[in-house]
Amino acid sequence: MRVIAGSRKGHTIAAPRGRETRPTSDRVRENVFNLVGPLDGARVLDLFAGSGALGIEALSRGAASAVFVERDPDVVRTIERNLDRLRLTGGRVVRGDALTTVEREAAAGAKYDLVLVDPPYEMLTEILPRLARHVPPLLTPDGVVVVETDARVEPELPLPRRTSRKYGQTRVTLFEAAAGGVGSTEPPPSGGADTHGAGART
Repeated sequence: MRVIAGSRKGHTIAAPRGRETRPTSDRVRENVFNLVGPLDGARVLDLFAGSGALGIEALSRGAASAVFVERDPDVVRTIERNLDRLRLTGGRVVRGDALTTVEREAAAGAKYDLVLVDPPYEMLTEILPRLARHVPPLLTPDGVVVVETDARVEPELPLPRRTSRKYGQTRVTLFEAAAGGVGSTEPPPSGGADTHGAGART
């Protein structure tokens, strides 16, 4: 894997060897950040971080800080090595459960401009209720949540859905902060998502 753009463009990102991580492909990662837009000065939360490729990409593109959450100690060390080798400042690695961390961050009043959610696909149904409860309060007024799932799954959070795109076997869904509050109590509109497969915007 390589950093797609920004100050570390072209640099290699190491993936944990022999682990059951599923790093986001370069193509999907490129499209995610094209959809998200500029990240100058952003605060990022990378849940189920794996190799840290998403959060590292955000830092390379100008994010001020990124918190990487991963429970596997070997994977945590891989993220730390990637950050050290790329000399990226602003990264902090939290070893622990992603859902527990989200709950703790929400209770502490933490705010993020971008929350990246890329769990093992089989976990999604189980974890969505807790994500739906605790992620919306974490968002700044212009905050965005990116959820990566199997292409056949359309995730729902109590937030307006900006778009949903399919790239091969992967679906990327973007949600944005609800106007005037920490999160809407209504489900996302069923007809408002763009579900067409699309390439990167230029």
